[in-house]
Parts: sequence; C-alpha cells; structure tokens
Amino acid sequence: MTQFLAADGNVVPITVIETGPCVVVQKKETARDGYNALQLGFGSKKIQRMNKPEQGHMEKTGKGAFQVLREFRLEDVSQYELGQEVKVSDLFKAGDLIDVTGTSKGRGFSGVIKRWRFGGFPASHGTHEYFRHGGSIGNRSFPGRVFKGKKMAGHWGSERVSVQNLEVVAVRPDGNLILVKGAVPGSKRGVLLIRRAVKGSK
Repeated sequence: MTQFLAADGNVVPITVIETGPCVVVQKKETARDGYNALQLGFGSKKIQRMNKPEQGHMEKTGKGAFQVLREFRLEDVSQYELGQEVKVSDLFKAGDLIDVTGTSKGRGFSGVIKRWRFGGFPASHGTHEYFRHGGSIGNRSFPGRVFKGKKMAGHWGSERVSVQNLEVVAVRPDGNLILVKGAVPGSKRGVLLIRRAVKGSK
C-alpha cells in the first residue's frame, strides 16, 4: 500500500496491484466444452518444474510456463487467440468499481478474544482461574449438542475473502499496474482475482 495524490489535492490510500501480463492459455467454447471461457496464465515458472501434461498444455501458447492458471467465463471468446495477452487497460479504467478476491493472512491458532473479539472475564470483583476462554457452549438435555458455527478458538485466517466495490484510482498500462483505493485481502505478493463489481452501480 502507498498514497496517491488526487487531482483535487486529497491524499488517497491505495494498493498497487501488478496485473500482468496475463496470457490466454486455453479457450473453451460451447460447441466443444458446453460453455465459453478463457483460461489465463499469470506469473512465470520454470518449465522443468512441471510434469509432462502441464508442459504440453503450456507449450501451445509459445509464451513459456505460468505459475497461476485461472478461468473466466465470457459470453464471446471468438476475439481471443491462444498466446494473446490480456491487458488491464483493456478491461478497467479510472473510476470503475471492482471486486477483489484473495487469501487472507494466516494467523494460526487463536483464542476467542483475538479471533471473535470476545469481552473476556472481569479482572476484578472476585478471582477466576481463566480470563480469556469462552463461556458455556451448550446444555444437557437440550440441545444436547453444540450448534454449527459456534464461535470458538481455532485456526484464524488463511481463507478466501472478497472485498467489494473498490474504486480504481488509476491504470498504468506500461507497467501492467492498477491502483485501487483502500486495502485488499492477503499479504504482500499474494495472488488476487479482480472482477467487475457485482453489486456496484451500473
């Protein structure tokens, strides 16, 4: 994350995302596959670190091997060819709203106070052996079990998270960069999925 000085003089907190080059690795069409989609490759990878089927799949593009493959459904894929680069400037412009999906930072095993913001036990007016654990999680005859979704201690983070309606501040096609207002999920150098906002204004 960094800062961006807008035209009106305001300082905007932004996240700089590298979006390419993304190369068309595979085309899927309704006649053959039952639906239209493009498989895009991102990030370089050594070809010797892939098995034979993966190598054959990548060689069709003539652009080397890719670290990440993702599929995107489209209504029409006839305008794209294998090996073609899809640039961020062709898809987004300043002022657009986007949804960004990524894997959140892993926090390891965490208690209920850190994970779910529990209040904890009082620190005065009598002593208690534990101060940071959860309270009762059920009862005897009814319900006689623990309900699904009960907030308890456990693994926190490292899960798929989407942030909606983030504004595109600027697009820099020379470096395949997109500047997004606000924060996005995950750590530095994490892999993100960027799409047009589902709930954003038309």
